[in-house]
Amino acid sequence: MLPDVAIASRRAVRSILLVSKVPIEQVRTIALDTSSMTSVALTKVLFEKWLGGGRTFTPMAPDVEAMLAECDAGLLIGDPSLRVDRARFHTLDLAEEWIRYTGRPFVFAFWAVRGDALRDASPSLDLAAVFQNSRDHGLESASLNQIAHEWAPRLDISETDVKSYLSQNIHYQLDAGCLEGLRLFYQYAAEIGVLPAAPELRFADAPKEVSL
Repeated sequence: MLPDVAIASRRAVRSILLVSKVPIEQVRTIALDTSSMTSVALTKVLFEKWLGGGRTFTPMAPDVEAMLAECDAGLLIGDPSLRVDRARFHTLDLAEEWIRYTGRPFVFAFWAVRGDALRDASPSLDLAAVFQNSRDHGLESASLNQIAHEWAPRLDISETDVKSYLSQNIHYQLDAGCLEGLRLFYQYAAEIGVLPAAPELRFADAPKEVSL
């Protein structure tokens, strides 16, 4: 694992939504956008642990109208969830629900490199620093403005919404709280059988193994 860089959330994330045509407690069938298997696993963990088990899950393309024509609810990930009119539906922000029940951040992604590739790299390459510097550059005000200007018309949302999403809803540090949340997610996902037990992982800049 590359240290200190992640895509995580310590509050509502906005881009991982369960969208339903009925109240959440009445949901029995769920269409799953499979573009993020982490979010699919999180959906199953939330229902099994806290929202009631026994749901039926069906992979589908991320078209909310088609999803809700076939199922009670649909998992939307990324751009489709940012565009959805939440006033029309019952919705759950999955990061917000995880935090509500566990008190820990949720990690949607981190960066990792194969050990043999790292061993073959130049000793002068500080791969962790490359990613950390890239993150920091992307979060500079000028970078956020440029990204928002480019993506707002594509998403049909305001530049202010794009900037707030990138700067407030996403947390980019793989800090101690995020590691606690990651450990707990792996534990719960293994307990309900949606992921295998997590292997021993190492940080790329340290020989010590980190058990998740």
